[in-house]
Amino acid sequence: MDQSVPRSALNKIIIVAALGYFVDIYDLVLFSVERKDSLTEILGAGANPQSLKNIGMALLNWQMGGMLIGGLFWGILGDKKGRLSVLFGSILMYSIANILNGMVTNVEWYAALRFISGFGLAGELGAGITLVSETMSKEKRGIGTMIVATVGVFGAVVAGFMGDVITNWRWSFYIGGAMGLVLLVLRIGVFESGMFEKVKQSNISKGNFFDLFKTRHRALQYLSIIMIAVPVWYVMGILITFAPEIFVSIGVTDFKPDAGKSIMYAYLGITAGDVASGAISQWLKSRKKALLLFLIMTVASVFLYFNIATLSEFHYYIIITIIGFATGYWAVFMSTAAELFGTNIRATATTTAPNFVRGAVIFLSFGFRYFETVFVNPDGKPDSQMAAIVVGIIVGVLALLAWFNLKETFHKDLNYTE
Repeated sequence: MDQSVPRSALNKIIIVAALGYFVDIYDLVLFSVERKDSLTEILGAGANPQSLKNIGMALLNWQMGGMLIGGLFWGILGDKKGRLSVLFGSILMYSIANILNGMVTNVEWYAALRFISGFGLAGELGAGITLVSETMSKEKRGIGTMIVATVGVFGAVVAGFMGDVITNWRWSFYIGGAMGLVLLVLRIGVFESGMFEKVKQSNISKGNFFDLFKTRHRALQYLSIIMIAVPVWYVMGILITFAPEIFVSIGVTDFKPDAGKSIMYAYLGITAGDVASGAISQWLKSRKKALLLFLIMTVASVFLYFNIATLSEFHYYIIITIIGFATGYWAVFMSTAAELFGTNIRATATTTAPNFVRGAVIFLSFGFRYFETVFVNPDGKPDSQMAAIVVGIIVGVLALLAWFNLKETFHKDLNYTE
């Protein structure tokens, strides 16, 4: 722990980072919740199931593309100018973008604001986790990141709930933007990382993204931590987003999964999973063992999804909650990402890694669509279930291989540079 930071200031850092991630996740999943209602109003007579799906996917890709580019920008800025500048700038950007998003009247502006919002959303989490990790002791920093991740992912639960409660989709975006602006007031009085302040005065290279690939070992660690977390977004981006198509392709007509409820139940599980994974990591004194345990549970829960979730609506939401819990290792993933690298590229790594994971949804959806053309049911329609299974196998194998390559970081001293 940075001894120069009073406990009250440390508590404020954790609170601001946690609430920032709460608003971040709320805004991130809000589009998935309000996609159908918003596009139905904007498209008017042109709104049909096919256009809603195609335009919705395009808008989601615009948002994720913004996060990919934004992750690089904010990560580099965090190592060059400081963690607090990223917290302030990213929250301000996505808050204003979401307020404006509530005013859109055409798809073109919708796409532009999804990109800008994604760009802004890309910075908050990495900066917050880096700041928390650098100001807490190595024995307790895992608890800090667990609190940030747990409070943060609950924002998705609230987004799903708001989607049911608020009948006007525009107000959902207004509320998200307003929460971000209120958070900026709380940011006042938060201290910069002492580790960063020391490095800032030196002539060492800071925020160079390519330094992550300067050595084979460093590149392998960076790619490994990214691949370990991709199963989380395979679940959200494929199994939940495309659940209606998967279920139809195997003849399930008794019920149709609801996007808002699915996200709410999944993130209820993820919230509990983040608490459990963080606590288990502290108990085992190992990030790596906790990651393996939750990866195994993820594989098992995906198996349950394809074999039990289709039985009834009740079974579906139970399995979605279970699969959410199994993928609730985001807290440990973020802790590990922050602990793998030196202070001069820590924000770059910790900010870009989760955004590359989120951005992987673009490639996962393309892969899913490709395998739908490869696997076809006897009636000539795409076998969406088999396509999802194949993508899941690829993601699972790569994640397990990445785990074998990953180094343990639990007891690592972070006060060093690359």
